[in-house]
Amino acid sequence: MNIFDEIKKKLSHEFIDIIEWLDTSNDTIVHRFERYQNEIKNNAQLIVREGQTAVFVNEGQLADVFKPGTYTLNTQNLPILTTLKGWKYGFNSPFKAEVYFVNTRLFTDEKWGTKNPFMLSDDRFGLVEIRAFGTYSFRIKDPGKFVVDVVGTDGNFTNYEVNEHLKSLIVTRFTDTVGEANLPIELYAANTSELSETCQEVMQPEFGRVGIELEKFYIENVSMPEELKKEIFEYSRLDKLDMTKLAQFKAAKAMELAAANEGGTAGAGMGMGMGFVLAQQMGGLMGQPSGQPFGAQTPQVQQVPPPVPLQITYFYAVNGQQLGPVSFDKLKELFANRTINRDSLVWKQGMANWASLKEIAELKSFLGGNTPPPLPNA
Repeated sequence: MNIFDEIKKKLSHEFIDIIEWLDTSNDTIVHRFERYQNEIKNNAQLIVREGQTAVFVNEGQLADVFKPGTYTLNTQNLPILTTLKGWKYGFNSPFKAEVYFVNTRLFTDEKWGTKNPFMLSDDRFGLVEIRAFGTYSFRIKDPGKFVVDVVGTDGNFTNYEVNEHLKSLIVTRFTDTVGEANLPIELYAANTSELSETCQEVMQPEFGRVGIELEKFYIENVSMPEELKKEIFEYSRLDKLDMTKLAQFKAAKAMELAAANEGGTAGAGMGMGMGFVLAQQMGGLMGQPSGQPFGAQTPQVQQVPPPVPLQITYFYAVNGQQLGPVSFDKLKELFANRTINRDSLVWKQGMANWASLKEIAELKSFLGGNTPPPLPNA
C-alpha cells in the first residue's frame, strides 16, 4: 500500500459520523465496529437498535455502555470515557475508542451433551455409566462484563465460541448435581423436569460470573447401557411375576439354546433332559400328573388326596401362668420330668373350660392306665 492509498483510507474513515450495526447473521453475539485507527468524530451519531447494547472500551478498560436508542457522542454522553481521557473542557478532534455491539436477544435451542459417559454409584447395581443430552437457552445480561471477561479483542464473537465454554461448564455442573441427587438409577429418566430445574439453579451463578443469564435448561434424555436396562427391567418385574412361572420360562429358554447347539449328543441329551423337566413343570401347571408323558390324555375324574390331619396342641398352666401351645409329645415330656402333674390344668381347641390333665381322655395314658383289667372267671 503506497502513501496515497493510506491517505485515502484515513480520509474515508475519519469523517464517519454514524455508528451502527445491522446484524445479518443468526449466530453473532458481539461485533466490533471497525474504522480507521478506532477514531470517532465528535458529535457522531450512535444508533443502538432493540436487542443490542453498545459497549465502549478504552485501551482494554470498560468505559460507557449504551442501551437501545440514538445518541450524539460528546462529553455529556460519554461520562466514563471523558473521565478516562481527562477531557475537562470537551473535545473537538476525533477521539479513539473501541465500540462493541452486543446482541442481547435470546439464543435458543443450544445443544449440550456428555461427550463421554460418566460414572454413578447405585446401591443395587454398583458403579454404572450414563450419558445425557439436552438443550438450553441464554442471553447476555451484563454486556460490559461479557465483553471484558469473555470476548476480549475478538472482532466477531459468535455463539459457537461461547457454547464451547458453556458446554464444559454445563456437563461439569450436571455431573455434580446428578451425583448429589443420589436417586435410584431408573428414576433419572423419569424425573428429567425436576433435574432440569435443579441444574438450572445450580448453573445460574456460574453463568452470571461472565455476564450471561441461563434462561432455560432442559434434559431431554438420560441413557444407560443396554445390558443395564435389561437388568433394571427384570429387577422391576420381580415383584410382579410368579417365580414358578419365571423358572419355567428360564427352563424353556435354556432348552431352546441346548437344542440349537450343534455339539452332538451332549447338546441333544441336554435338550432332552430340559424337555422332560419342562414337560413335568408344564404338566403340573395344567393339572397333569408329573409321571405321565406330556400331552397324554388324563382321566376326567382325578384322585383328590384326603386333608392333612391337623396336629392338636395344648396349653397348660404352671404356677398360675399360661404356657404353650405344645404338641402331645412335648406335653408328655413335661409330665415325665414333673413340670406338670395329673392335677395340672390343660386346655385344647374345642374345650369350653380348662380341665385337669387326668380328666382328658387322650392324656390319661400319661398316668399308666393302659394295663387291662383281669379276665373274668370262666
